[in-house]
Amino acid sequence: MSATITPPPSDPHKDSLIEYPSVFPIKVMGSMVEGFAEAMCQVALQFDPAFDPASIELRPSKGGNYLGITLSIRATSREQLDDLYRALTSHPMVKIVL
Repeated sequence: MSATITPPPSDPHKDSLIEYPSVFPIKVMGSMVEGFAEAMCQVALQFDPAFDPASIELRPSKGGNYLGITLSIRATSREQLDDLYRALTSHPMVKIVL
């Protein structure tokens, strides 16, 4: 007679390499258009109400056609980061999210 061993339930905090809460940088790239940085700040604020828009880092591309933005948000869970990533990647102004 063999016994079935049931693994313990998975803990989402242990499955992640990120400790929560923590400041987590997200890099977003889009075309150099008016309102891009402000739009990305609005998305960040939806997921981190304490997000400080003054903390963003802007890096224009060499040719001036694209703008790279680093948003440092306070990550509180894997679900929050996943939802933020989905919101950013589906935004019409965004080309790439890292």
